[in-house]
Amino acid sequence: MKVLVIQPKIGMGDMIIYLPYIHAISKTYKNSVSLLVKDNSRAKELLSDDEYIKEILFLDRTKNKLGSHDGIKGFFQLAKEIKSKNFDKVFIFNSSLRYLLIAKFAGIKNIAQYPLFRKNDNIVTSAKIFTENELGVIVSTQPILNLKKKKIESFSDKINKDFKHICLGISASGPTKRWGVENYISLCEKINNIIPCKFYLAGGKNDQKLINNILNSSIGPHCISFSNLKISDTLPIIKNCNLYIGNDTGWLHIASALKVKCIALFVDSPVMAYGKYSKFISVIIPEGETEETTTHDTLGKEKISFEKTYNKVLELLN
Repeated sequence: MKVLVIQPKIGMGDMIIYLPYIHAISKTYKNSVSLLVKDNSRAKELLSDDEYIKEILFLDRTKNKLGSHDGIKGFFQLAKEIKSKNFDKVFIFNSSLRYLLIAKFAGIKNIAQYPLFRKNDNIVTSAKIFTENELGVIVSTQPILNLKKKKIESFSDKINKDFKHICLGISASGPTKRWGVENYISLCEKINNIIPCKFYLAGGKNDQKLINNILNSSIGPHCISFSNLKISDTLPIIKNCNLYIGNDTGWLHIASALKVKCIALFVDSPVMAYGKYSKFISVIIPEGETEETTTHDTLGKEKISFEKTYNKVLELLN
């Protein structure tokens, strides 16, 4: 049976969060599946070693509505592309009528989809309930990012075992979601004073200013930037790290899926959606907030306890 999974959310983090459900579908049907995702999900780089993924198809829809799959013309173009693949079944992780109609126009007879027109949901809860109801099996929320052993060992053989290796997730989707870079510098200085460390700065070209602030600081000589690396090239490095410390960003979810212990600083995003699905994530929230009240518009980056974060680092490194 040829199975298509449609996952139209943007970003690396959401792509990672859907992995348990994609894997469960593949295991149930005993065949690798095709994915329809947006290019900025970075699925091609993240999932190149994933045996449960047969192929990755790209959904070209943009904010300015100029993508090849936008509008009426794009609707029929996408339906045509999907129809050429002759899928027997589709799982649609979205509530839009558009995707339901596209699947029908593409000639897919067996369609499973979220309830139509649902607006607000918990990304993890919705995906878990939907998948379990469709497959009739219990699905863990813990994602697993599969990497070939030789890739992991290629970096493991190079690292200095006299140091602890820490991935720093200094970027985020907006300034209100980022703990100040000066806090990371102070934290790294304090950690490095008692535990020799190497720090890996997880960020891209758009984060170069943040990265430069750290590289030009006293901790700079102990840091390596990811800004000139492909996402796929960073995965073996992160896998070999002892710890992730950082904001709620795609790098956090990558690290947790690579089974790296993570300290996640939630300052302006929902903990209950993005911080509780993985046993590898320990959350730090703003003083005066609870996990339930820490959500969008919390604006709590000035209320993260430095000492609490530092003590959690020592706990997990030891």
